[in-house]
Amino acid sequence: MAQDRYSRMVQLAKVILPLAALTLLSAVFLLSRGVDLESPIPFAEDEIVERTRDQQVTGPFFSGVTPQGEQIQVQAKLARPGGADSRGEAIDLAAEIRLLNGRMITLRSDTGSLEMDQDMATFTGNVVITTSDGLRVTTEELNTALSGVSGNSPGEVQGTGPIGKFTAGSMEIGAENDGGPIHIRFKNGVKLVYEPKTSER
Repeated sequence: MAQDRYSRMVQLAKVILPLAALTLLSAVFLLSRGVDLESPIPFAEDEIVERTRDQQVTGPFFSGVTPQGEQIQVQAKLARPGGADSRGEAIDLAAEIRLLNGRMITLRSDTGSLEMDQDMATFTGNVVITTSDGLRVTTEELNTALSGVSGNSPGEVQGTGPIGKFTAGSMEIGAENDGGPIHIRFKNGVKLVYEPKTSER
């Protein structure tokens, strides 16, 4: 009796198990048809751009010495990498240049960019240039080299100094001759309001 029951269970298993296997296999094929492998990633394009822009470096710092011996330091509060069609951006960009004669030039701006491959730092937005001998110049854009003391402001500049207030159409920073002293030259319609300091009595 037990032998007959065992035989019936074996015969039943031979039928049920293959059917179950076929059912599972068909379910796998049906599920795979429901997946679109060519569908786009479920992120909007602007969301991807925003996630990429979130990549940033806090406190980037560059320091170097020119062949003549001037010391250059450039730093920022934070920097974000650029894309294929855009430059990287730096926030609160600042630079300090120590000249051989002991003078110092400092540069600051709201934003800017560092392009190491082009040996350039660009200061943009509320650019302020000050020197240790009392000159203060403001402009909206200043391009400077990283490997040497040179730069230019393509737009209008305004400034104050020991001799008064002035405006100019553009400005250049650099040496007139190789290895010569650094000068700041104002060009294109320079206007000066002479205000010499009165000596104290």
